[in-house]
Amino acid sequence: MVNVNDTDALIIVDVQNDFCSGGSLPVPDAELIIDPINRLQRFFDYLYFSRDWHPNDHCSFRDNPHFDEGCWPSHCVQNSPGAEFHGDMRIPVDATIIDKATTAEKDAYSAFDGTDLSTRLERRKTKRVFVVGLALDFCVKATALDALQNGFKAFVIRNATRAVFPENEAAVYAELQAAGVELIDSEDLS
Repeated sequence: MVNVNDTDALIIVDVQNDFCSGGSLPVPDAELIIDPINRLQRFFDYLYFSRDWHPNDHCSFRDNPHFDEGCWPSHCVQNSPGAEFHGDMRIPVDATIIDKATTAEKDAYSAFDGTDLSTRLERRKTKRVFVVGLALDFCVKATALDALQNGFKAFVIRNATRAVFPENEAAVYAELQAAGVELIDSEDLS
């Protein structure tokens, strides 16, 4: 059992329409994590919702002729329906929204990359972060690993995340554990 304390934070990564069914880059079974995430929120005083918030000419878009590194379909374009949080996600009024990858030239998988998330957590004396959301094999993994690099103890809640490539889940979990991230399920929290 993991006892959540009043300085712990829940980081909810990219549960946006474009990563769910009908979106431009759907993660298999993405909707299955929404109910667990909504239930997890009651344990935490501090909730951080990250979102991809790309300009329409973002470097990660494979149809962008100005950048060679683009490998994804256009997704989560600023102020578009695809960039909105999934309609079933509970987002409290006092939750903090973290926008990432907001310029055309730079991609960012981690909610820490190019944002003030670490500073916000430090101000609140946070020592432990619990990471959930989409997608395990990219943004959730990068956020958990960056949490460690920023001096936080990191947990990934397995039943509240899904991978773009489900066949890679075991390898991603092994990588996270080897780095020092703790893997738990939502039932392990009290």
